[in-house]
Amino acid sequence: MTYLETAAQFYSEVAQIPEVGLCCVQSTSMQLPGLKIPVAMQEMNYGCGTTVHPTELVNQPSVLYVGVGGGLEALQFAYFSRRPGAIIAVEPVAAMRAAATRNLEIAAQENPWFDTSFVQIIPGDAFHLPVADVAVDVVAQNCLFNIFEPADLSLALKEAYRVLKPGGRLQMSDPIATSPIPEHLQQDERLRAMCLSGALTYEEYTQLIIKAGFGQIEIRARRPYRLLDTQTYQLEKNLLLESLDSVAFKVDIPEDGACIFTGKTAIYSGIEAFFDDGVGHLLQRGIPAAVCDKTAHKLGSLKPAEIMITDSTWHYNGGGCC
Repeated sequence: MTYLETAAQFYSEVAQIPEVGLCCVQSTSMQLPGLKIPVAMQEMNYGCGTTVHPTELVNQPSVLYVGVGGGLEALQFAYFSRRPGAIIAVEPVAAMRAAATRNLEIAAQENPWFDTSFVQIIPGDAFHLPVADVAVDVVAQNCLFNIFEPADLSLALKEAYRVLKPGGRLQMSDPIATSPIPEHLQQDERLRAMCLSGALTYEEYTQLIIKAGFGQIEIRARRPYRLLDTQTYQLEKNLLLESLDSVAFKVDIPEDGACIFTGKTAIYSGIEAFFDDGVGHLLQRGIPAAVCDKTAHKLGSLKPAEIMITDSTWHYNGGGCC
């Protein structure tokens, strides 16, 4: 079997017999007023973080969710887009489509506001999304794209870019590796399906997003995910995997490169009330200003004695400038 066929078989198995805590650290699902998540959905929470960011979900956006899983995040997206067909969930595994359909029917019984017509589950895969060009406001996936080999990941990212409207958002949560994963683990198809051996480094992951055409990336969270230890995985030293939540915007890439926001700030400490670099960045003395990593590097190089650049917090929710 190809690694994708192995993954499909694996998720067919866990769709029929849920495996609690399969892909991620044990965590509580996002709590929203008036939202009750069925137990069956919680048991099938096969993600490594969250792609549901409320600040991105105003005005009832149309959402394309790739890899429906047990339906948990499709339900959460529907919480913000309460209209028929607002959420399109694309899922290649028949058993998973059936499980998500059952779970959403239970959700409709437990949540008076929810109607199953809000979520449309259709067969398809990340490489050939059954959706027209520039058709949706949001594309989301949780702990799926990390399974793909780099060439396939590039295809999936380009497909996401294709179906997004201008200014649309790609909301993802995936494991990343703090150092390159050795070849013997990358070739283990079962481990890849379990989200343990296909992860790229942060730099590789973000560069592929940019190469697909996305001009701005915002990191919403970065946290420890799993440890691949020396004994179990035949490694020379332990290898930490992290969970990365990100939002990438379908905007033009600036001439000087894409903007990646990781929570850095620039703080001016000179004698003037303000510092103006002449290209759109105005810093008030003593007040941290959120900046993208590219701008942080430029400002820090201009006046290293007067402009402090703080470390990445790996938690960014808007504001600031490129």
